[in-house]
Amino acid sequence: MEAIITVVGFLGAGKTTLLKRLLESCLNTGWNPFIILNDYENASLDIQQFTEKLDQKWVRGLSGSCICCSGISELRDFVNNIPERENGITLIEANGTSDACSLMGFLGVGIDERFLPPIQVSVVDVKNWQTRGEHNELEANQIQVSSLIVLTHTDNTSTERISEVTEELLKLNPNAQILDFDKIDVALLPSLVPSSNQAQKLEHLKAHWSSCSIDLPTLPDLECIQEICKNIPNSILRVKGCTEVNNEEQFTYFERTPDGTVNIRPFNGIPITGAKLLTVGPGSNSSSLENIVNESIAHAQSR
Repeated sequence: MEAIITVVGFLGAGKTTLLKRLLESCLNTGWNPFIILNDYENASLDIQQFTEKLDQKWVRGLSGSCICCSGISELRDFVNNIPERENGITLIEANGTSDACSLMGFLGVGIDERFLPPIQVSVVDVKNWQTRGEHNELEANQIQVSSLIVLTHTDNTSTERISEVTEELLKLNPNAQILDFDKIDVALLPSLVPSSNQAQKLEHLKAHWSSCSIDLPTLPDLECIQEICKNIPNSILRVKGCTEVNNEEQFTYFERTPDGTVNIRPFNGIPITGAKLLTVGPGSNSSSLENIVNESIAHAQSR
C-alpha cells in the first residue's frame, strides 16, 4: 500500500525545503514519489523547483483553492488518479494558511483502498513560533493532529528557545514525535501512525485569506526586487514571484518570508504563466501591487 504524507505549517516555515529534502531521500533509497503542491496563486512556480530532480508528470499543482475545504474534492481526485507504481509514496504540501486539522479529517474519506491512512507532518519555525499576533491560533492548529513535527530555523537560536518551543508543542500535541530538520529522512516515515490527538476547535474562516497575482515587467536590477518586497505592507505575509531582470541570463525567483527576509535565486527554466508577483494576506489587491512595482521601477531608473 502507498503512504500519503501531508506537509503543513505556517507561511515561510520551510515546507518546500522539507519536501525537497524528502524528495532527495526518496530518490536515493528507491522510492517513487508523486508530489502535489497547493497554493492560493500559481502553484506552477513551485512545481518547477522540483523538475530538476523529478519528471514533471510526477508533480501536480492545485492553485486557487484551499485543500482543507473547497479544494478537497479536487485533491482526492488527484490522489485517486495517481498511477500505481512500485515503492510509491505521495507527498502533499498544503498552503501555509491551511486548517490542518480539517484537512486530515476530510482527506481520510474517499481515498482509494490502495493508499494507507494519511499521515501529517508539521513544519515549525522555531524562531518565529507564536509571534504571529492574530494568527497564533492558526499556527498552533497546524501542529495538533500531526504525527511528526519538524523544527526549522534553529540556526542562531538559543537552546533555551528551542526547549521552550518544544515544551509548548508537546502541550498542544503530546503524541507527536519532534525532530530537528537535519535529522529528517524518508526512512522515518513508514514508522509513523495517524495522530490520535484531539485538536482544539478553530474558526475555519481564520484559515481563509485574500490573495492576488499580477504580471511583472522586466525589472532593472536585483535591488529593485528588494525594494518591491520592502514596500509591500507587512500585513501581507506571503510574497513570491518570478521575473526577468536586466543583464541576468535566467529568470529570477524571489520570496519574502513573514519575518521580512527576502530570498533571491535563479529560476529553473521559464515560468509557465510568465513573470508574476504573488501575494497572500490581508490587503492583497492588484492595484496596490501594480503601484508598488511601478514606483520601485521608477526609483531604480532614477538611481
